[in-house]
Amino acid sequence: MSVELDAAVAVLTRRFLIDHPAVAAASLDKLQRSTAAEILETYDAGTLLPVFSRLAPDVARELLERLPSALVTALLKELDPNDAVRFLSAFEQADRERLIFEVGVPIADELRRALSYPSDSAGQLMETRIKFLRDSATVGATLDRLRESRARASRSLFVVDDDNRLSGRVQIQELALANPGTALKDIAQPVPAVASPITPRDEVVELLERFKLVDLPVVDTEGRLLGMVYHKNLIQAMQEDATADIQTMVGASKDERALSPALFAVRKRLPWLQINLLTAFMAAAVVGLFESTIAQFTALAVLLPVVAGQSGNAGAQALAVTMRGLALREISLRHWLKVTIKEVQTGFVNGLAVAVTCGIGVFVWSGSLGLVLVIAMSMVLAMVAAGFAGALVPIMLTRLGQDPAQSSSIILTTVTDVAGFFSFLGIATILVGLL
Repeated sequence: MSVELDAAVAVLTRRFLIDHPAVAAASLDKLQRSTAAEILETYDAGTLLPVFSRLAPDVARELLERLPSALVTALLKELDPNDAVRFLSAFEQADRERLIFEVGVPIADELRRALSYPSDSAGQLMETRIKFLRDSATVGATLDRLRESRARASRSLFVVDDDNRLSGRVQIQELALANPGTALKDIAQPVPAVASPITPRDEVVELLERFKLVDLPVVDTEGRLLGMVYHKNLIQAMQEDATADIQTMVGASKDERALSPALFAVRKRLPWLQINLLTAFMAAAVVGLFESTIAQFTALAVLLPVVAGQSGNAGAQALAVTMRGLALREISLRHWLKVTIKEVQTGFVNGLAVAVTCGIGVFVWSGSLGLVLVIAMSMVLAMVAAGFAGALVPIMLTRLGQDPAQSSSIILTTVTDVAGFFSFLGIATILVGLL
């Protein structure tokens, strides 16, 4: 009689799993994982598919870790690729690779492609090992689950419906003050912003800043919650990129570290040093055009570095502000004219102010009003050109699909040197009668 009863229970359970998968998934959430695994391991993958497609990734991971490997492999082969990707994302890298390897080609290749999000995307930044809360769960049950998991929660908890679609968020304060019997969907608030796994990092930054968020949910094309981008993780990634940009702006590789081998450093730096050398020859060629003027008035050679240095500093300021604006999406490519005009105006005003100071110093040193006029005019022109180049160079490189951090400074140095030398020596040649 006991055998017949067990068989009848198994049949009824099988029908329950097939006919009411959403209810079954909610029931499995409440069971001990070991108990749930003992029930599920007696059924084939086809029976379990409807239920697994509705499980939260963290629950599915805990069950897959306890089920027989043959059944796990069969499930991953039969699951919708999107569901398989959600579940695999919840595993550590080593366990994930092992599971993917076991499903065999070509399914493994398909899963690897789906899991390989673009660099600097929300998919690369998101945390997938998060707790999923059903909007049908009660406040009391949710608090018990949070206490049992000992998980550190942020100020908000995100809740999903029976199909794992993001349905809202619940503030921790409201959760603590609500009646234990209240369902989460009754106190949930709308989610102000979401990202997809392929959303670029700069758009993630924009969303976090626009809506004043500390975490941003990541959903797939059907609105199912995949993971969370936390503000602290984003800041860490941006800090790493910022330090890398500092290296690339001076011609060093992002891959180089302080203790990298010397030959590796040479291989990464030498090409940019050679390019710098070519640009230096371009600036030297400009000086060579006015060789006779310099030979006649040696004071010009003394003042050349002053003009070049000031224009270089002005250009570096414009470059830094423009690149920051592009990185934080304060500006886009369509703002190129507005940004360029602003930097040209800034260069002109700063040039006038610096020209006055420089002119006073040159007059005290040389006593020549002609030399004061030459360096003052050239200072204004050089700083206007520096502001123009500092704004336009990174925008043009971005428009051409290049990394502005990689070569902006080299191009800018060439422009400021050539502009500074040409304006100073060219004006001196024109006003040679006043020197």
